[in-house]
Amino acid sequence: MAIELDQVGRRPEWPDTLDVRALLESGWRPTPFREFIIKVHSRCNLACDYCYMYEMADQGWRRQPRRMSRPVIDQVARRVAEHAEANLLRRVDVVLHGGEPLLAGVDHLRYAATTFRAALPDVEVGLHVQTNGVLIDSYYLELFDELDITIGVSLDGDEEGNDRHRRRADGRGSYREVRAGIEALTAPAYRRLFGGILSTVDLRNDPVATYESLLAFDPPSVDFLLPHGNWDAPPPGRPDDGSAPYGDWLIRVFDRWYGAEVQETRVRLFSAIIRLLLGRRFIGESVGLAPVSLVVVETNGRMEQVDALKSTFEGAAGTPLHVARDPFDRALMLPPIVARQIGERALSPLCRKCRIRRVCGGGHYVHRYRSGEGFLNPSVYCNDLYRLITHIHEVVAADVKGLSP
Repeated sequence: MAIELDQVGRRPEWPDTLDVRALLESGWRPTPFREFIIKVHSRCNLACDYCYMYEMADQGWRRQPRRMSRPVIDQVARRVAEHAEANLLRRVDVVLHGGEPLLAGVDHLRYAATTFRAALPDVEVGLHVQTNGVLIDSYYLELFDELDITIGVSLDGDEEGNDRHRRRADGRGSYREVRAGIEALTAPAYRRLFGGILSTVDLRNDPVATYESLLAFDPPSVDFLLPHGNWDAPPPGRPDDGSAPYGDWLIRVFDRWYGAEVQETRVRLFSAIIRLLLGRRFIGESVGLAPVSLVVVETNGRMEQVDALKSTFEGAAGTPLHVARDPFDRALMLPPIVARQIGERALSPLCRKCRIRRVCGGGHYVHRYRSGEGFLNPSVYCNDLYRLITHIHEVVAADVKGLSP
């Protein structure tokens, strides 16, 4: 029997072969989308060498319009409103994203924000921007203040640590411009808009110095991200042995964070692991088994999966759906999106036997890819996650035990 290839000539891999009908017949039902990542601009003013959008396997950004047009914004907003009404959602979160979203301009971002709010008059709409921080100025801050838009900024540490990777195309570092942007954002008039800092781990950067350099901005939260890699293209410094360099790096930050006399900020990954260890729920992609309820819309209006999938292979994030003709409910039935919502059933056989599987959740889905097998594998960071989670468990358990009479 001939093997059917997908639209880019690849053999089907898991989860392309997932039987959605059988899942529905067993009683499974999809979780509606609650977070909509809107790619208002497809280009960037930095050239970060680890960027999954521009530097890794999928180069589809080259075929995207630079900016999402106003008619497409209108279509997306109508589809979000349709989805919210059909699924009785009381709140949705809309993230204006890129590339670098501030390249879209003040007027265009105003149009996007007001269009979403107008399309969902009976739904609470949380509006957010994720930016590299270089273009933050008084014009943007006045806009975000007026429209109550939360701002997240990407920064990898101090000047030396940040500028290892987060540079302009001519090699100039971005730290000083980003610092100026964050300082403007954290002025008293605008501090309430500060959502937090995203920071990608580099093993060459001192973990405690990195954390403390971010603390200097008094962020409400910090989210440490593992560099995107997979079994075909392992992340830097991730040897094929039993070591756990990323786990060890994060443990040093955890011990500094957890050991502080007062909590100086929220570190999302650590807070998530503690919640899961205590049997509570965490909704996110990095750990745990909660259904992923986000969807991406590219500048041309095409619906996509989480864009970090672009780090694995050409077309990995793509779907055949477009906001001009398809409702978001249709995307909920696509096997790759279903796979992000079925919890333990999406784990590899090895992961299902692991004692920390409900906390780890197999790690970030993107980091499980291996060509020929798809995503039904442990994370390429398996050793690191195990080391980190068991360390946090030991520390928290000792604290709890110490409270016993």
